[in-house]
Amino acid sequence: MHSSKLLAMSCAAALSAYGAIAQAADVVIGVPNWPSVRATAHVLKVALESKLGIEVELQEGENRTVFEAMDAGTIHVHPELWLPNMSNFKGLYVDAKQTIRMNPNAVSGEQAMCVTKASADRTGIVALKDLTDADMASQFDNDGDGKGDIWIGASGWASTTVEKIRARSYGYDDTMTLLEMDESDALARLDSAVENDRNIVLFCYTPHHMFAQHELVRLEEPAYDAKRWLIVQPSATPGWLERSTAGVAWDAASIHVAYAASLEVDQPDAASMLANVALDAETLTGMTHALVVEQKGPAEFAAQWVEENADTVDGWLP
Repeated sequence: MHSSKLLAMSCAAALSAYGAIAQAADVVIGVPNWPSVRATAHVLKVALESKLGIEVELQEGENRTVFEAMDAGTIHVHPELWLPNMSNFKGLYVDAKQTIRMNPNAVSGEQAMCVTKASADRTGIVALKDLTDADMASQFDNDGDGKGDIWIGASGWASTTVEKIRARSYGYDDTMTLLEMDESDALARLDSAVENDRNIVLFCYTPHHMFAQHELVRLEEPAYDAKRWLIVQPSATPGWLERSTAGVAWDAASIHVAYAASLEVDQPDAASMLANVALDAETLTGMTHALVVEQKGPAEFAAQWVEENADTVDGWLP
């Protein structure tokens, strides 16, 4: 190939790369895989674009991927930093490195294990520790292998790691199969169990629309005790699970918008707006209901929500 053609192609490639860089979004929002975070992400996108006139991109990714990218500056927002679930990310990026900021306006939440009321009535289960009894556990067997089945969350959720630890701490990891699956599939299992009068036990949390759809009962547990709650994060080094313990109820949850500290320099108005976002549990529950039950498209829903809640969104402006 002639050198002139090579030079032309190189210049074209360089210009293309430059154009891609120049056209990069002003703010990139990470979107993990649960309903309320998708709703919040789209609402933040519409609010930032319509009120500040900046370009916003949504990028899917698991929690660890999103936080690492925020630290590097390639993603700028995690719409729902859950505590205590993500305390390790907060400790590293918010507290130690200070590359991430955390909005102080928290949404309150709760996390537990639930059964349907019909399941509780049929089996007599009251407490989470009841699942350590093989006869009780077998009443939640859905695949005929003699062990019960329990949904502990989706892959990549911080809470799923904790639920593995809790199962071992209580001892029902011996009597129950710990199921990891996307929440949409887990909720479909819940709907099917209710329709077919089958017993089911699953991870449950608020804010969430599942409590409005079904009559759920939280299984009893000893009250949260910080001295009995030690979470060692998974690593390549064996033994993290054995060194962890969490044989008590979850502490109360708080949910925060998190954003890259670099936005304070690169997009200060966006950083100020993200620092002021304030939602509540009822609002997040309504958002998830709209996306999951009413099957509204998240982009269309977010545009409508921002328009109908203009005063709320204007209150977030710097």
